[in-house]
Amino acid sequence: MTSTDDGPVLAGRLTAGDVDRITGTFFVEGPSAGRALSSFWTLLPLSAVIAAAGVVADSTATVIGAMIVAPLMRPILGTACAVVLARRRQIVLNLVLVTAGAAAVVAVGFLIGLTQQLDVVAETNSQVAGRISPRLIDLVAALATGVVGAYAVVRSDVSDSLPGVAIAISLVPPLAVVGLTLESGAPAQAAGALLLFGTNVAAIIATGTVVLLVARFRHAAVLAGTPVGALTGRTLAVVIGSVLLVAVPLGLGSRDAVTEQLAIVAARPVAEQWAQEQGYALDDVLVRSGTLEVVVVGAPPEVTSDGLRDDLDAAGLADLDVRVTLVVGGSIVLEAD
Repeated sequence: MTSTDDGPVLAGRLTAGDVDRITGTFFVEGPSAGRALSSFWTLLPLSAVIAAAGVVADSTATVIGAMIVAPLMRPILGTACAVVLARRRQIVLNLVLVTAGAAAVVAVGFLIGLTQQLDVVAETNSQVAGRISPRLIDLVAALATGVVGAYAVVRSDVSDSLPGVAIAISLVPPLAVVGLTLESGAPAQAAGALLLFGTNVAAIIATGTVVLLVARFRHAAVLAGTPVGALTGRTLAVVIGSVLLVAVPLGLGSRDAVTEQLAIVAARPVAEQWAQEQGYALDDVLVRSGTLEVVVVGAPPEVTSDGLRDDLDAAGLADLDVRVTLVVGGSIVLEAD
């Protein structure tokens, strides 16, 4: 056993000071519990307002600001710490904080949605559109981000990375989207945003647990005299199982995304040829809610679709409904008096 300025080295790299620092930061207990809770419930509603306002304004910078302010990462990482030490009371307290905090953010988003005359939905808002269709790649990103977050917990010298982790992992913005889309009457979009949040939470807890176990945080806590419970395989199975559980709908979402992209690739040359024959300019081809949408720019009075349906069917897209939208081009300048 060697020593450092922070105390005797325990379990290789972690010291007694590290154990006290981690538990003091992420556990809701002792004299600092009241201060931690007041800070949490002060910052969380504010971050929810910032996130919801950023989504409504379709402002990426504002949404990023909400990510930095949001305190949800603390109870999530606290859950991972409590799992490793098998401190059931702390597991429950931190999960209650996460759940109650999530509900509060959804409520704030819903209330802000009530102040808007127009619906805040994916069709008109890119911040919503980017958070309602999570895929497996989102799980991969969340797992990697969780590793960085847990590593920053173990290594106090890299704790400056935590703001970057807060930006990389999306917690409060998806919850704000849940509230806004529920108020707008789009429950399917709300479910997608909630899945993204659940994916991130499950990934952080799972990777945090693994990193802390590899760092021998549990063994260091025993040597430091910190209370440690009996860690069972069932607990670890639940943690890993939660990740696998969210992976199923994410896999389905990834499959649907690939299918839609293949449909767009097949439809674009057909749509371009048809648009040229009609005297239109092709603006966009996309799939939305199971419908292939072709957007063209041309002259009024109305759009015609001569032959497009047959050509798309021949391209293997007979199972997709098609919506053709004509955007009337042209502009005039009205000079000032």
